[in-house]
Parts: sequence; C-alpha cells; structure tokens
Amino acid sequence: MIETLKWTDTIEIAIELLAAHPAVDPRYIRFTDLHAWVVSLSQFADQPERSNEKILEAIQMAWIEEADLA
Repeated sequence: MIETLKWTDTIEIAIELLAAHPAVDPRYIRFTDLHAWVVSLSQFADQPERSNEKILEAIQMAWIEEADLA
C-alpha cells in the first residue's frame, strides 16, 4: 500500500476511490465530485490545484476498469 498519493498515481487513487465509494458508478461522476473525493483521501498528499481534466479523466478511466474487475 502506498503511504502517500499524488495526482499521477491514477490506479492507486482509483482503488482507494472504489473502496471509499463502492456504490458509485464512476462512469457518471462529475469531475468536480471526483476532484473533491480525491483530495479528501487520507493518503492524498499533492496540491489540489495541480489537477486538470486529463488527470481526472485518467483517474475516472482507471476507476471504471477497477470497478469492472471487482
């Protein structure tokens, strides 16, 4: 398990989001909610303003893949 998460840790973030929000279908999440949920993860240790649409989309896609595997 990773001690701290950065925006570039998309797969690890997706795994944490899946555990924290198991009832959420990541295909329908708004990026504003996704951003808020990422920065609220206890392991998250990056600057919130460093995200952008490309990063959030990568996290969303990883979350979708992880949810499909679960």
